[in-house]
Amino acid sequence: MKAVIVESDILTPFGPGIDACWDGLLANRTAIYRLTRFSTKALFSDYAGTIPGLMYHGEKSLVMQMISLLFARTGTKIPADAKLLLATTKGEIDLLEKSIITGSGDVAESSLNNLLKKVINLTGTTGAGMVVSAACTSSSAAAARAAATIRSGHADCVLVVACDCVSEFVFSGFSSLMALDKVPARPFDKDRAGLSVGEAAAYVLVMSAERALREKRTVIGEIAGWGMSDDANHMTGPSRESEGLVRAINAALDSAGISADQVGFISAHGTGTPYNDAMEMRAFRAVFQGRNVPVYSIKGGIGHTMGAAGLVETAIAQRARRENVVPPTVNLKEADDDAVAWVSGYHRIVEPNAIALVTNAGFSGVNTALVLN
Repeated sequence: MKAVIVESDILTPFGPGIDACWDGLLANRTAIYRLTRFSTKALFSDYAGTIPGLMYHGEKSLVMQMISLLFARTGTKIPADAKLLLATTKGEIDLLEKSIITGSGDVAESSLNNLLKKVINLTGTTGAGMVVSAACTSSSAAAARAAATIRSGHADCVLVVACDCVSEFVFSGFSSLMALDKVPARPFDKDRAGLSVGEAAAYVLVMSAERALREKRTVIGEIAGWGMSDDANHMTGPSRESEGLVRAINAALDSAGISADQVGFISAHGTGTPYNDAMEMRAFRAVFQGRNVPVYSIKGGIGHTMGAAGLVETAIAQRARRENVVPPTVNLKEADDDAVAWVSGYHRIVEPNAIALVTNAGFSGVNTALVLN
Protein backbone atom coordinates (compact mmCIF):
# COMPACT_ATOMS: atom_id res chain seq x y z
CA MET A 1 0.00 0.00 0.00
CA LYS A 2 1.20 3.50 -0.79
CA ALA A 3 1.67 5.88 2.17
CA VAL A 4 0.36 9.29 1.17
CA ILE A 5 0.32 12.62 2.99
CA VAL A 6 -3.20 14.08 3.12
CA GLU A 7 -2.75 16.90 5.65
CA SER A 8 0.27 18.91 6.77
CA ASP A 9 0.98 22.13 8.64
CA ILE A 10 3.89 23.84 10.37
CA LEU A 11 4.64 26.63 12.84
CA THR A 12 8.09 28.17 12.42
CA PRO A 13 9.93 31.40 13.30
CA PHE A 14 8.43 32.86 10.10
CA GLY A 15 4.99 32.40 11.66
CA PRO A 16 2.07 29.98 11.35
CA GLY A 17 1.62 27.91 8.23
CA ILE A 18 3.56 26.54 5.29
CA ASP A 19 2.84 29.71 3.27
CA ALA A 20 4.63 31.95 5.77
CA CYS A 21 7.74 29.78 5.81
CA TRP A 22 7.74 29.24 2.04
CA ASP A 23 7.33 32.95 1.29
CA GLY A 24 10.11 33.88 3.72
CA LEU A 25 12.53 31.36 2.24
CA LEU A 26 11.68 32.24 -1.35
CA ALA A 27 12.28 35.92 -0.53
CA ASN A 28 15.73 34.91 0.79
CA ARG A 29 14.91 36.25 4.26
CA THR A 30 16.00 34.92 7.62
CA ALA A 31 13.88 34.67 10.77
CA ILE A 32 16.98 34.23 12.95
CA TYR A 33 17.47 37.19 15.31
CA ARG A 34 19.12 38.09 18.59
CA LEU A 35 17.65 36.23 21.54
CA THR A 36 15.65 38.04 24.19
CA ARG A 37 14.12 34.96 25.86
CA PHE A 38 17.03 34.53 28.31
CA SER A 39 20.48 35.99 28.88
CA THR A 40 23.20 34.91 26.44
CA LYS A 41 26.04 36.91 28.02
CA ALA A 42 28.05 33.82 28.96
CA LEU A 43 27.23 31.91 25.77
CA PHE A 44 28.95 31.47 22.42
CA SER A 45 26.25 33.22 20.36
CA ASP A 46 23.11 35.28 20.83
CA TYR A 47 21.23 34.35 17.64
CA ALA A 48 18.34 31.89 17.32
CA GLY A 49 15.14 31.32 15.40
CA THR A 50 12.25 31.69 17.86
CA ILE A 51 8.47 31.93 17.47
CA PRO A 52 7.11 35.32 18.56
CA GLY A 53 4.50 35.53 21.30
CA LEU A 54 5.41 32.43 23.31
CA MET A 55 5.68 32.74 27.10
CA TYR A 56 8.88 31.32 28.57
CA HIS A 57 8.54 29.54 31.93
CA GLY A 58 4.84 30.30 31.93
CA GLU A 59 1.93 28.03 32.79
CA LYS A 60 2.33 25.93 29.64
CA SER A 61 5.56 24.65 28.14
CA LEU A 62 6.87 26.20 24.95
CA VAL A 63 6.18 23.10 22.87
CA MET A 64 2.61 22.74 24.16
CA GLN A 65 2.00 26.40 23.30
CA MET A 66 3.37 25.68 19.83
CA ILE A 67 1.38 22.48 19.28
CA SER A 68 -1.81 24.13 20.57
CA LEU A 69 -1.35 27.00 18.09
CA LEU A 70 -0.62 24.52 15.31
CA PHE A 71 -3.77 22.47 15.76
CA ALA A 72 -5.95 25.50 16.48
CA ARG A 73 -5.27 26.54 12.86
CA THR A 74 -6.50 23.37 11.22
CA GLY A 75 -10.13 22.78 10.35
CA THR A 76 -9.32 19.13 9.78
CA LYS A 77 -10.63 16.62 12.26
CA ILE A 78 -7.92 14.11 13.06
CA PRO A 79 -9.32 10.55 12.80
CA ALA A 80 -9.63 9.05 16.28
CA ASP A 81 -8.15 5.78 15.04
CA ALA A 82 -4.96 7.44 13.74
CA LYS A 83 -1.80 5.96 15.22
CA LEU A 84 0.11 8.82 16.88
CA LEU A 85 3.88 9.23 16.60
CA LEU A 86 5.39 12.12 18.58
CA ALA A 87 8.87 13.20 17.45
CA THR A 88 11.04 15.38 19.67
CA THR A 89 14.49 15.57 21.22
CA LYS A 90 13.88 17.44 24.48
CA GLY A 91 10.11 18.00 24.59
CA GLU A 92 9.06 20.11 27.57
CA ILE A 93 12.60 20.70 28.79
CA ASP A 94 11.63 24.22 29.90
CA LEU A 95 9.37 22.67 32.56
CA LEU A 96 12.43 20.96 34.02
CA GLU A 97 14.35 24.24 33.89
CA LYS A 98 11.53 26.05 35.68
CA SER A 99 11.31 23.35 38.36
CA ILE A 100 15.03 23.51 39.07
CA ILE A 101 15.19 27.32 39.07
CA THR A 102 12.15 27.83 41.31
CA GLY A 103 12.57 24.71 43.41
CA SER A 104 8.92 23.87 42.87
CA GLY A 105 6.90 21.56 40.67
CA ASP A 106 7.41 17.94 39.76
CA VAL A 107 10.40 17.22 37.49
CA ALA A 108 8.50 14.20 36.14
CA GLU A 109 6.14 16.64 34.40
CA SER A 110 8.85 17.16 31.77
CA SER A 111 9.01 13.49 30.73
CA LEU A 112 8.39 12.70 27.08
CA ASN A 113 5.69 10.20 27.99
CA ASN A 114 3.82 12.95 29.83
CA LEU A 115 4.06 15.15 26.74
CA LEU A 116 2.76 12.26 24.64
CA LYS A 117 -0.36 12.03 26.83
CA LYS A 118 -0.99 15.77 26.35
CA VAL A 119 -0.69 15.49 22.57
CA ILE A 120 -3.04 12.49 22.54
CA ASN A 121 -5.62 14.53 24.45
CA LEU A 122 -5.16 17.55 22.18
CA THR A 123 -5.45 15.63 18.91
CA GLY A 124 -8.25 13.31 20.05
CA THR A 125 -6.50 10.11 19.01
CA THR A 126 -7.45 7.07 21.06
CA GLY A 127 -4.40 4.80 20.87
CA ALA A 128 -1.42 4.65 23.21
CA GLY A 129 0.87 6.52 20.85
CA MET A 130 4.64 6.34 20.64
CA VAL A 131 7.55 8.74 21.17
CA VAL A 132 10.29 8.76 18.53
CA SER A 133 13.39 10.48 19.86
CA ALA A 134 16.35 9.99 17.55
CA ALA A 135 18.27 13.24 17.97
CA CYS A 136 17.86 15.61 15.02
CA THR A 137 16.47 12.86 12.79
CA SER A 138 13.50 12.33 15.12
CA SER A 139 10.70 13.53 12.86
CA SER A 140 12.08 12.13 9.61
CA ALA A 141 12.52 8.80 11.42
CA ALA A 142 8.91 9.08 12.62
CA ALA A 143 7.72 9.84 9.08
CA ALA A 144 9.61 6.77 7.86
CA ARG A 145 8.01 4.64 10.56
CA ALA A 146 4.57 5.99 9.63
CA ALA A 147 5.10 5.07 5.98
CA ALA A 148 6.46 1.62 6.88
CA THR A 149 3.50 0.97 9.18
CA ILE A 150 1.09 1.76 6.36
CA ARG A 151 3.00 -0.10 3.64
CA SER A 152 3.14 -3.21 5.83
CA GLY A 153 -0.61 -3.08 6.41
CA HIS A 154 -0.37 -2.61 10.18
CA ALA A 155 -2.34 0.65 9.98
CA ASP A 156 -4.03 2.81 7.37
CA CYS A 157 -3.75 6.16 9.16
CA VAL A 158 -0.83 7.61 11.13
CA LEU A 159 -0.48 11.10 12.60
CA VAL A 160 3.09 12.34 13.05
CA VAL A 161 3.56 15.35 15.34
CA ALA A 162 6.96 16.99 15.84
CA CYS A 163 8.15 19.74 18.16
CA ASP A 164 11.24 21.23 19.80
CA CYS A 165 11.91 24.58 21.44
CA VAL A 166 14.73 27.02 22.12
CA SER A 167 15.35 26.81 25.86
CA GLU A 168 18.34 27.97 27.89
CA PHE A 169 19.32 24.33 28.51
CA VAL A 170 19.30 23.48 24.80
CA PHE A 171 21.00 26.70 23.70
CA SER A 172 23.74 26.49 26.32
CA GLY A 173 24.35 22.87 25.36
CA PHE A 174 25.09 23.77 21.74
CA SER A 175 27.12 26.74 23.02
CA SER A 176 29.28 24.46 25.17
CA LEU A 177 30.03 22.39 22.07
CA MET A 178 31.07 25.64 20.30
CA ALA A 179 28.68 24.54 17.54
CA LEU A 180 26.91 27.92 17.18
CA ASP A 181 27.64 30.59 14.59
CA LYS A 182 27.93 34.13 15.96
CA VAL A 183 25.71 35.31 13.10
CA PRO A 184 22.68 33.59 11.50
CA ALA A 185 23.72 30.19 10.12
CA ARG A 186 25.25 30.02 6.63
CA PRO A 187 24.73 26.48 5.32
CA PHE A 188 27.22 25.33 2.67
CA ASP A 189 28.95 28.73 2.64
CA LYS A 190 32.74 28.72 2.55
CA ASP A 191 32.75 30.92 5.68
CA ARG A 192 30.17 28.89 7.63
CA ALA A 193 31.06 28.58 11.30
CA GLY A 194 28.21 26.76 13.03
CA LEU A 195 24.47 26.34 13.36
CA SER A 196 21.69 28.55 14.65
CA VAL A 197 19.22 26.90 17.00
CA GLY A 198 15.57 27.19 15.99
CA GLU A 199 12.17 25.98 17.15
CA ALA A 200 9.13 24.64 15.33
CA ALA A 201 6.09 22.41 15.51
CA ALA A 202 4.72 20.40 12.61
CA TYR A 203 2.39 17.57 11.75
CA VAL A 204 1.61 15.30 8.83
CA LEU A 205 -1.37 12.98 8.52
CA VAL A 206 -0.37 9.91 6.53
CA MET A 207 -2.89 7.45 5.09
CA SER A 208 -2.94 4.48 2.81
CA ALA A 209 -3.81 5.54 -0.73
CA GLU A 210 -6.92 3.35 -0.49
CA ARG A 211 -8.25 5.06 2.62
CA ALA A 212 -7.42 8.50 1.23
CA LEU A 213 -9.45 7.69 -1.88
CA ARG A 214 -12.31 6.26 0.17
CA GLU A 215 -12.48 9.40 2.32
CA LYS A 216 -12.03 11.68 -0.71
CA ARG A 217 -8.89 13.23 0.76
CA THR A 218 -6.63 15.48 -1.28
CA VAL A 219 -3.25 13.79 -1.65
CA ILE A 220 -0.30 16.15 -1.09
CA GLY A 221 2.33 13.56 -1.96
CA GLU A 222 3.71 10.13 -1.17
CA ILE A 223 6.41 9.03 1.25
CA ALA A 224 7.75 6.63 -1.35
CA GLY A 225 10.97 5.48 0.30
CA TRP A 226 13.04 5.76 3.44
CA GLY A 227 16.34 4.68 4.91
CA MET A 228 18.14 4.94 8.26
CA SER A 229 21.68 4.19 9.41
CA ASP A 230 24.18 5.04 12.11
CA ASP A 231 27.86 5.50 11.37
CA ALA A 232 28.70 5.15 15.13
CA ASN A 233 31.58 7.56 14.58
CA HIS A 234 31.31 9.96 17.54
CA MET A 235 28.86 11.23 20.13
CA THR A 236 28.31 14.46 18.20
CA GLY A 237 30.48 14.44 15.08
CA PRO A 238 29.54 12.75 11.79
CA SER A 239 31.90 10.43 9.99
CA ARG A 240 33.99 12.39 7.51
CA GLU A 241 33.75 9.46 5.11
CA SER A 242 29.93 9.92 4.88
CA GLU A 243 29.35 6.16 4.71
CA GLY A 244 26.36 6.31 7.07
CA LEU A 245 24.41 8.85 5.05
CA VAL A 246 25.30 7.06 1.80
CA ARG A 247 23.76 3.88 3.23
CA ALA A 248 20.62 5.72 4.33
CA ILE A 249 20.16 7.37 0.91
CA ASN A 250 20.70 4.13 -0.98
CA ALA A 251 18.24 2.34 1.31
CA ALA A 252 15.65 5.07 0.66
CA LEU A 253 16.13 4.81 -3.11
CA ASP A 254 15.80 1.02 -2.94
CA SER A 255 12.68 1.35 -0.77
CA ALA A 256 11.16 3.72 -3.34
CA GLY A 257 12.18 1.48 -6.24
CA ILE A 258 13.98 4.29 -8.07
CA SER A 259 17.51 5.08 -9.19
CA ALA A 260 19.59 8.08 -8.18
CA ASP A 261 19.09 9.51 -11.68
CA GLN A 262 15.38 10.00 -10.96
CA VAL A 263 15.89 12.36 -7.99
CA GLY A 264 15.03 15.94 -8.97
CA PHE A 265 16.31 17.87 -5.94
CA ILE A 266 17.66 17.44 -2.42
CA SER A 267 16.48 19.09 0.79
CA ALA A 268 19.69 18.74 2.81
CA HIS A 269 20.15 18.74 6.58
CA GLY A 270 22.54 21.66 5.97
CA THR A 271 23.13 22.86 9.52
CA GLY A 272 25.94 25.28 8.70
CA THR A 273 28.54 23.43 10.76
CA PRO A 274 31.76 22.76 8.82
CA TYR A 275 31.68 18.99 9.34
CA ASN A 276 27.97 18.33 8.68
CA ASP A 277 27.81 20.21 5.40
CA ALA A 278 31.05 18.66 4.13
CA MET A 279 29.81 15.19 5.12
CA GLU A 280 26.55 15.69 3.22
CA MET A 281 28.22 16.97 0.06
CA ARG A 282 30.60 14.01 0.10
CA ALA A 283 27.62 11.66 0.39
CA PHE A 284 25.73 13.38 -2.44
CA ARG A 285 28.76 13.20 -4.72
CA ALA A 286 29.16 9.50 -3.94
CA VAL A 287 25.51 8.65 -4.61
CA PHE A 288 24.90 10.88 -7.63
CA GLN A 289 28.37 10.37 -9.14
CA GLY A 290 29.02 13.81 -10.53
CA ARG A 291 25.45 14.72 -11.46
CA ASN A 292 24.82 18.16 -9.95
CA VAL A 293 21.41 17.75 -8.31
CA PRO A 294 19.93 21.02 -6.93
CA VAL A 295 20.57 21.08 -3.16
CA TYR A 296 19.24 23.54 -0.60
CA SER A 297 18.97 23.97 3.18
CA ILE A 298 16.26 25.94 4.98
CA LYS A 299 18.24 26.30 8.22
CA GLY A 300 19.63 29.71 7.31
CA GLY A 301 16.01 30.87 7.35
CA ILE A 302 14.57 29.26 10.49
CA GLY A 303 17.55 27.72 12.27
CA HIS A 304 18.04 24.10 13.20
CA THR A 305 14.70 23.03 14.67
CA MET A 306 16.16 19.77 16.01
CA GLY A 307 13.59 16.99 16.31
CA ALA A 308 11.09 18.94 14.21
CA ALA A 309 13.53 19.62 11.35
CA GLY A 310 12.70 16.64 9.13
CA LEU A 311 8.95 17.20 9.20
CA VAL A 312 9.23 20.93 8.47
CA GLU A 313 11.63 20.15 5.63
CA THR A 314 9.24 17.51 4.28
CA ALA A 315 6.43 20.08 4.18
CA ILE A 316 8.63 22.59 2.35
CA ALA A 317 9.92 19.95 -0.06
CA GLN A 318 6.36 18.97 -0.96
CA ARG A 319 5.59 22.65 -1.59
CA ALA A 320 8.69 22.89 -3.79
CA ARG A 321 7.47 19.89 -5.80
CA ARG A 322 4.10 21.55 -6.32
CA GLU A 323 5.57 24.94 -7.28
CA ASN A 324 8.37 23.46 -9.44
CA VAL A 325 10.82 25.70 -7.54
CA VAL A 326 13.43 25.00 -4.91
CA PRO A 327 14.11 27.85 -2.49
CA PRO A 328 17.48 29.55 -2.11
CA THR A 329 19.82 28.57 0.69
CA VAL A 330 19.36 31.66 2.84
CA ASN A 331 22.56 33.48 3.93
CA LEU A 332 24.68 31.73 1.28
CA LYS A 333 27.15 34.25 -0.12
CA GLU A 334 29.84 32.05 -1.65
CA ALA A 335 29.41 28.29 -1.84
CA ASP A 336 32.14 26.09 -0.44
CA ASP A 337 34.25 24.46 -3.14
CA ASP A 338 32.53 21.07 -2.83
CA ALA A 339 29.06 22.67 -3.00
CA VAL A 340 29.60 24.78 -6.12
CA ALA A 341 27.01 23.97 -8.84
CA TRP A 342 24.92 22.06 -6.29
CA VAL A 343 23.84 24.80 -3.84
CA SER A 344 22.63 28.29 -4.69
CA GLY A 345 21.69 31.52 -2.96
CA TYR A 346 18.90 31.92 -5.54
CA HIS A 347 15.74 29.94 -6.18
CA ARG A 348 15.85 27.44 -9.05
CA ILE A 349 13.25 25.90 -11.34
CA VAL A 350 12.90 22.12 -11.27
CA GLU A 351 10.81 19.67 -13.25
CA PRO A 352 7.08 19.53 -12.41
CA ASN A 353 6.45 17.12 -9.50
CA ALA A 354 10.15 16.31 -9.27
CA ILE A 355 11.08 13.50 -6.90
CA ALA A 356 12.58 14.94 -3.70
CA LEU A 357 15.19 13.52 -1.37
CA VAL A 358 15.14 14.81 2.22
CA THR A 359 18.20 14.06 4.38
CA ASN A 360 18.82 14.52 8.09
CA ALA A 361 21.67 13.68 10.45
CA GLY A 362 21.99 13.71 14.22
CA PHE A 363 24.12 13.11 17.26
CA SER A 364 25.55 9.59 17.62
CA GLY A 365 25.91 9.43 13.84
CA VAL A 366 22.28 8.63 13.04
CA ASN A 367 21.16 9.41 9.48
CA THR A 368 17.78 9.38 7.72
CA ALA A 369 16.69 9.83 4.13
CA LEU A 370 13.17 10.17 2.75
CA VAL A 371 12.07 9.96 -0.88
CA LEU A 372 8.99 12.09 -1.62
CA ASN A 373 6.91 11.56 -4.73
